[in-house]
Amino acid sequence: MSGNTKMIAEMIAEKVGGDLIEISPVKQYPSEGARKYIWGGMKAVMGTKPKLQPYTFDGSYDRVIIGTPVWASNIAPPIRSFIHENREALAGKYIAALVCYAGGGADKALEKLKQALDIDKLNAELILVDPKDKPSSENEGKIEEFCRNVAGE
Repeated sequence: MSGNTKMIAEMIAEKVGGDLIEISPVKQYPSEGARKYIWGGMKAVMGTKPKLQPYTFDGSYDRVIIGTPVWASNIAPPIRSFIHENREALAGKYIAALVCYAGGGADKALEKLKQALDIDKLNAELILVDPKDKPSSENEGKIEEFCRNVAGE
């Protein structure tokens, strides 16, 4: 909702020459005020899988990076829907993860992501704290290292 994950995903796609698939629910979540946190957090904790806007993912990719904001120490519900809809296409792939957060819970969200994917380990992880509003050379270094890992360097 704040654009952190999208901004970093666009940077990574440019650096590694990847394609982007934006996942969004048919029914949008509240984006302002307390309702944003209450509604989004509740849906994340409940593990809901909202109906998604149309997107194209054909499973032909060898490497997949899943980007998600952290909502209540969990992955965003649309990501859960995407994984559920593409479970077979994601099986056996190189899976990396990008998570952005402002309030904490990134490690728990990564655990929830692995559980949703039914895997023990992600091939690469990138955790950033509010990168849009708090850019830093440390974040730039983390992004560069993540891209090298994803590219197999």
